Amino acid sequence: MAESNVKKLATTLIDAVTDKDPLVQEQLCNSLCYLGESKAEETLNACDEYLRQHEKLAYPYRVIILKAMEMIVKNNIDELDRSTAKIVIILASNEMTKSKELILDWQQAASSVLVAVGKRFINKVMEEVLTKFQPGILPHYFVMQTFANLSITNVFGMVPFLNSILSTMLPMLNLARQDQMKSIFCFALQHFSDSILEYLANLDQAPDPTVRKDTFSTEIFSAYDVLFNHWLQSREAKLRLAVVEALGPMSHLLPNEKLEEQLPKLIPGIIALYRKHAETFYVSKSLGQILEASVNMGSRTLEVQVDMLLAALHPQICAPVDSLNPLVIKNHNEVLRCFTILACSFPDRLLAFLLPKLENNNERIRVGTLHIMRQVINSASAQMEIKKPFILSAMKFPLLDTNNKVKRAVVQAISAMAHHGYLEQPGGEMMIEYILRQCALPLEPVPKKQFPETEDFLASDSVRTISINTLYLISTTVDRMNDVLWPYLLEFLIPVQFTNALTPLCKSLMHLAMKRQEEGENSFLIQYDSNVNLPSPFALTTRLLIVSSHPYLGEGRGAASLRLLNVLHLNIHPLLGQRWKKTIPPLVNYLEEHNEETLSQKEWEEKLLMFLRDTLIVVSDNTWICQLSLEMCKQLNCYNGTPLEKNFLYKCIGTTLGATSNKEIVKKHLQELLETARYQEEVEREGLSCAFGICAINHLDDTLIKLEDFVKSDIFRKSVGIFNIFKDRSDTEVDKVKSTLILCYGQVAMHAPQELVLARIESHILRNVFQYFNTKVLGIKVETKDETLKLCLIRSICMISQAICKSVPSSPFVFSQKAELVAQMMEFIRAEPMDFLKTAIRKRAMIACTYLSTLEPPLEDLDKAELVHSCLHSVLALPSDAGITSSCQQILYFDTMTALMDLLTSLLLRNLTPRGLQNMFEHLTPWIKSPKGHERERALGLSAYLLRYFLEHLNVIAIVPFHNLGLLVGIFSPRCADSLPSLRHDALDCVYSLLYIQLFYEGFAQDYQDEVAEKLLSLKDSLSDPNVTVLFHTCYSIAQIIGKRLPPDQFISLLLTTFEGLKDPDLNCARAATVIINCLLKERGAVLLEKVPEIVGLIHGKLCEVKDEHVAKAIQQSVYLLASQHRAAVVASLLASPLPFDSCAVETLQAMLFRGGSGEVITYVGLDGGWELMKTSEGHEEGVTLLARAMAKHSGPKLPLIVKTLIPVLSSVYEIQRITTTAYFAELLSSNVVNDLILLESLLENTMGRQKDVCTHVRRLVLRGLANIATGSPDKVRKHGSQLLTAMINGLDDKDDPHNLMALEAMLGLSRLLDLVEEWDVRSILLHITIRIRPFFDNERDEFRSSSINLFGHLNKFCHGNCEDVFFEQIINGLVSLLLHLQDLKPPVVSACKFALRMCGPNMGCEELTALFEKQLHDGRGLHFGEFMNDTSKYLMQNFPDTLGRLINTNLFYFKSCWEDIRAAAPMFIGFLVLHADKVACEQVDLKQLISALQLLLKDPAPTVRIKAAETLGCLVKFA
Repeated sequence: MAESNVKKLATTLIDAVTDKDPLVQEQLCNSLCYLGESKAEETLNACDEYLRQHEKLAYPYRVIILKAMEMIVKNNIDELDRSTAKIVIILASNEMTKSKELILDWQQAASSVLVAVGKRFINKVMEEVLTKFQPGILPHYFVMQTFANLSITNVFGMVPFLNSILSTMLPMLNLARQDQMKSIFCFALQHFSDSILEYLANLDQAPDPTVRKDTFSTEIFSAYDVLFNHWLQSREAKLRLAVVEALGPMSHLLPNEKLEEQLPKLIPGIIALYRKHAETFYVSKSLGQILEASVNMGSRTLEVQVDMLLAALHPQICAPVDSLNPLVIKNHNEVLRCFTILACSFPDRLLAFLLPKLENNNERIRVGTLHIMRQVINSASAQMEIKKPFILSAMKFPLLDTNNKVKRAVVQAISAMAHHGYLEQPGGEMMIEYILRQCALPLEPVPKKQFPETEDFLASDSVRTISINTLYLISTTVDRMNDVLWPYLLEFLIPVQFTNALTPLCKSLMHLAMKRQEEGENSFLIQYDSNVNLPSPFALTTRLLIVSSHPYLGEGRGAASLRLLNVLHLNIHPLLGQRWKKTIPPLVNYLEEHNEETLSQKEWEEKLLMFLRDTLIVVSDNTWICQLSLEMCKQLNCYNGTPLEKNFLYKCIGTTLGATSNKEIVKKHLQELLETARYQEEVEREGLSCAFGICAINHLDDTLIKLEDFVKSDIFRKSVGIFNIFKDRSDTEVDKVKSTLILCYGQVAMHAPQELVLARIESHILRNVFQYFNTKVLGIKVETKDETLKLCLIRSICMISQAICKSVPSSPFVFSQKAELVAQMMEFIRAEPMDFLKTAIRKRAMIACTYLSTLEPPLEDLDKAELVHSCLHSVLALPSDAGITSSCQQILYFDTMTALMDLLTSLLLRNLTPRGLQNMFEHLTPWIKSPKGHERERALGLSAYLLRYFLEHLNVIAIVPFHNLGLLVGIFSPRCADSLPSLRHDALDCVYSLLYIQLFYEGFAQDYQDEVAEKLLSLKDSLSDPNVTVLFHTCYSIAQIIGKRLPPDQFISLLLTTFEGLKDPDLNCARAATVIINCLLKERGAVLLEKVPEIVGLIHGKLCEVKDEHVAKAIQQSVYLLASQHRAAVVASLLASPLPFDSCAVETLQAMLFRGGSGEVITYVGLDGGWELMKTSEGHEEGVTLLARAMAKHSGPKLPLIVKTLIPVLSSVYEIQRITTTAYFAELLSSNVVNDLILLESLLENTMGRQKDVCTHVRRLVLRGLANIATGSPDKVRKHGSQLLTAMINGLDDKDDPHNLMALEAMLGLSRLLDLVEEWDVRSILLHITIRIRPFFDNERDEFRSSSINLFGHLNKFCHGNCEDVFFEQIINGLVSLLLHLQDLKPPVVSACKFALRMCGPNMGCEELTALFEKQLHDGRGLHFGEFMNDTSKYLMQNFPDTLGRLINTNLFYFKSCWEDIRAAAPMFIGFLVLHADKVACEQVDLKQLISALQLLLKDPAPTVRIKAAETLGCLVKFA
């Protein structure tokens, strides 16, 4: 390509920079840069020429071009020739200084170009810029900025110029009057100083190693004099900051004697700025640099100013730190750096200033001082070594501060101390304890919408977190802390106040213990004698075991405690090591496999108790076990605040007492437990009773004796008379003690050995339980109202019943008090309020009855009936919400329902017979038919559960009749249409279970699956359908299934029961009953001859009672159905009574279908709204289609006569009749039934006969019908292939079709037929079809685009052989359309394009394209269009380079597309093609035409299109 063409491309892009869209501007800039990547000189020259020729181009657009030039220079600096560099330098220099006024964006862009060129051509740049820098004349602002930036980007190149620049610049300082100019001089001096310092620091690499600091000192001092003595006094804040920024690095270049001389003025002058500026980072940074320079040269005058410095710097640290402001953070760090410099030079003065401030109660002063202390401890450790005692002593004041910010600062300071040996000093333990106290802080969430760093509030949780991290850090990484922390940290395991710190404490102790183990046994063993404050082995064991009971509290303290216990085994007992290595790891693994939601607390506690029992067996030392039990009792009060852990401790005490053989110790501890228990707390009552129960495993009699002795003791000896009921206790307290004792007896019975407990149940246990529960005053029994006492009695009864059940298999037992206990439970149940669910008494009492029901002797029938009735009423009659207002009440309701289910199944299990089932449903039926929906819902749920239970537990030994099947099915089947959809599935499940129960009674195996009964399950979804027609159709199907499986002897029973459902208060169920009755009469009515009078009479009676019109009409239908099978009997019955029936009119067509036995057709059409569609002109055609489809599916045998009747109508003079008939025939052709009925040829011939109908709609329907043969009779397509294809071609070529509807139908039809016709039939018309459909690829209607493209894909299957070359041309002609329409807005079009491209791939003879299309172009898979087009273009140019010109020309056509996405895709496609084309192929392209087209596209209204056009122009550099 000639140079002028590169210029033309660049000019085209530059011309467009006036675009108003920022994204387009950005792309234009990027394209220029891309052009410059290959042709840097030409592009830069084009930019230069354009800017020179367009002097009036507005500066915002000049900025874009200059930014592009800067990027080109930066990216190609090494290849840039001198002549081009000079051109760029001159242009940038002129652009930068053209305007004397400051226009920042423009002049900054030009300056950046100079700086970019200066990285390599520093001399050329300086030569040009220095011409703008003349002595005695103030330079342009950006001349100085360019010098400054060059001094940073090219240090070694710029420093040699600085002497000359400084010499020229110094006199100018006094000429500067504007603050802006003064600021840029300061900026330049700052960067010059930084550059010189960097040069001096790297003299070994510098071009002139003879350069020294004093080379610049005189000039720098002269500049310093102006800046400090004059400009720093300015009222303009920005100028003062610019001066301060410059003074910092300048101070390093001042002569030493001058710096020493200036310090008494300089430091106060800088410090004074703290009061003038809110943003103090630059002041602090400069001050740090000055202090550093002063210390480096050994200043003597600095010491005098230390107090002033400390007084000024300290408030900077104490000021609040906004973590969202980077400059505030930087200032904080710079001030700390200043303190580090002072600490290294004046440690005594610094501490004398800081340590007293730790006594100050002001939060900010204390926090700031602690931050400085941490900095000093870390950065000046050598100077602070001898100061450690003083620092530790001063820390005692902050340790008492309760402010969270202070706490966090203290913890951070302690962390620093730990690393530098402070905690090994006397007083260090106090620091460790402080850390642990912070670890033990409660977890408190940070309040929403607050930022702890920016608000005064700081969450204690953040203090806790940092304390935990600090503890772990110093115990694991600071080796010198090992002797300090071990075994000292063990002291903090037991005290309750450190509970929240247990997890980090255990982790740290475990790490320390393992280190000690590595050092040897002597180092690891704890010397308890010399460490009197350490907890004993028994205390450690108890504490770590108890806190493990709720393992996920405190961030997982269970696993941490167990791991520590395992590591400490040698210090617990010498025999435990090997055993614990086997038992503790599985416990830890169990915790890791679960989480707080999945862990079963009961199972976990049982595992821990098993671990404890195992440990006691391994130790087998009675003295050790007694000491452990003593320690456990001692720790009881420690857990008053954590009742759940105290509950577990009680269980551990019971386990430990059970393991000891010392009966006196057992009695003593049991007595103490009874005397000290907090009876008012439920968890404590539970725990105490569990302790007694577990202890009774090995000490049954001792436990019972101790319980009786306690009642006789002074504490419990006072009588319970009316005047002196526990004078030292209230009634409530007495009841709580009684409740606990009752629970204790229950737990004792539950845990006691089976062989011993039965003999003591009634004589010892129940006698005392009744004694505590039944209070008598003056000989009269007083009913207790205490809820706790009731609940404890119920629970105790449950446990006693369970104990009897477990013992009965080995010892027969008749529970004589069973009936009395059941009666008592029923009293409790009846006493519960019915307006809401408040307590668990109802639930617990039913559970107790469930356990009691399993015991001998069995309940009397009346007692059982009363029990069932009371329990059902107690639960089912609750209000719909049961008074539920919380999740706890929701759980209580669920548990209560479960208890009721368990009770009913327990009773049912004792009489698992049809009679037992009927007894149960005699109680449930009123609830099943309740007018209240929530009562029906509960009753049906119970029914479904009971029937499933009956089915699962049924064991049929002999074939017996299920005599009440009809009755039960009649109850449930109408409920399948209940107005509450949630009830229908339960009703269906009931019917399903009943049919299987019948099958099992008939002798079928338990695992037998009945094909008919299983169909019920498939109907469940239909029951939820909101369409009532579907619902009742489903009920009909259910009735059919029932009719097939119901024994004949049950039929009349079912029918009569269902008739009762006609009066159901739920109208839906009443209507469903009519559906079921009519179905049964239709299916099984033939056997009812003898019952006709009874049934007719029953119907007559129901008609008098029924109010609903639909139900009445359905009952009339019942008479019709019965009459169709027993006409004489029905007529006789009707004649014997007045006729109450009336007939209803229906639409003629429906009536005809119905009387013709085509009811299913009516339903089918109705489901899709076909009847309504037929009534509208728009939907008539679709309605007829639905009717034809239904007839073909459900009334096939009637079609021949209908077809014969309709054939003459095809020639009707009325257009609508021809349309209707053609639509009907067209749909029939899609069904195979016409083939079976030998109607195909007739239909085909008559349909084809309407091809030349004057009505376009008829001709279109003809094409649809011919295409439908592909669905209805695919095997006949080949026979008629030629005719069918001809018809489709005629449709494509139809001239009398202004809207192309014929063409659309033809394309859709061809797509369906092509796979079924002979190949040679297609090949002859292949090219014709391809050419004919091609214009539709870009049709404005999406259905035309999708159908034509889809058809094109199908045509690809026929292009092999002689057609290959011809069709390949068609593929290339259509390829651009297919690819671009992948960006189509309509998904069906995109899907069609994907299909067509996949079909085209193999015919293009390119394996890469075939693979790419197959992999990327599947429906449902996302497509990255850019990447895909890049790959496609690459393979096209690799395999078909000669198509480049054609492809580009086709894309140019789409530059005018009405769719924005396709207009954007077309230039992108061109760009990728050019990118991958070789130079030979590029010769096909008319570059001038292409650039012109892209120029026009750059003016497109859509920004996305303009962006793609700009991007493509950049790609055209390939032509260079």
